[in-house]
Amino acid sequence: MTIEPRTARPSAFAPGVPRNADLPLSPQPSPGRGAVAFDLPGVLVGTAEYAEGPTGCTVVHIPAGARTAVDARGGAVGLSGGYDFNHAICLAGGSVYGLAAAAGVSDELLARRDNRTRWDDLQLVSGAVIYDFSARDTAVYPDAELGRAALRAAVSGSFPVGRCGAGRTASAGKVEFGRAEFAGQGAAFGVFGEAKVLVATVVNAVGAVVDRTGAVVRGNYHSELGERRHPRLDYAETVGDPSPSVMGNTTLTVMVTNVRLSDVELLQVGRQVHSSMHRGIQPFHTLTDGDVLFAMTTDEVDLTGVKPTGLGTLASEVAWDAILSAAE
Repeated sequence: MTIEPRTARPSAFAPGVPRNADLPLSPQPSPGRGAVAFDLPGVLVGTAEYAEGPTGCTVVHIPAGARTAVDARGGAVGLSGGYDFNHAICLAGGSVYGLAAAAGVSDELLARRDNRTRWDDLQLVSGAVIYDFSARDTAVYPDAELGRAALRAAVSGSFPVGRCGAGRTASAGKVEFGRAEFAGQGAAFGVFGEAKVLVATVVNAVGAVVDRTGAVVRGNYHSELGERRHPRLDYAETVGDPSPSVMGNTTLTVMVTNVRLSDVELLQVGRQVHSSMHRGIQPFHTLTDGDVLFAMTTDEVDLTGVKPTGLGTLASEVAWDAILSAAE
């Protein structure tokens, strides 16, 4: 499905469009088109949305907490927390305003701890956001109430995919606004012996989504040609064109594994997987993207048979599957 062509700045950029305070907002379920099953005990996932946006958020909740490595790239990162240990990750639309959703998750977790604030009772939440205003005509953003709703909706073993949660109005292939297409939130799960890897990603990229044959499967759709083109062809034709680039993008990714890794290994595996995602999103990590990957481990099993590099190689294929899942 293509986004309605826009030959001028989207109306959401104009003054007077409705924002949260102007509407009687109520958090809604955000189930998407289906869900990817995964088997990682102690990992829960919840989504919620404001249909009036439309925009939403996605929460990955690990009540016991998990060591975390953060890899942030691109020129427009929107990130809060960034802790090396987290009880929840909150992904949201709404650009910088959507960081409020992570604050709502924190507030809900505080309530669940009976408002205890001892050092060892603190619940750590990191958040990251996509810029989704370019594909809609409101200034509605995921706020604290929506973050609380997503956490309350969290369940184990199921990751919603499609146009849902933080990917509710995500789009890809934005060489020009009129050639972008809706993408969304994707996920994939891999089992390799005792090792398990879940990768979930919200694809809201400048780049187009590319499958393993090299074909563009989402984004940069030329209606006059009736086909999608690789962005490199358009950039080659427009070198020297004074037209401005499309602003406001970002791909957000959460990778959760049950494998025990040192802090250095966890960070490097996360970087390896994040780097690999350029195969499925081209171009990636651009000046107007704010790509962030959270690599988390529940520290349950030792890695045997392969080194962390091997785990990263396997997880990279899971990540590509997650990208394609977002574009189905």
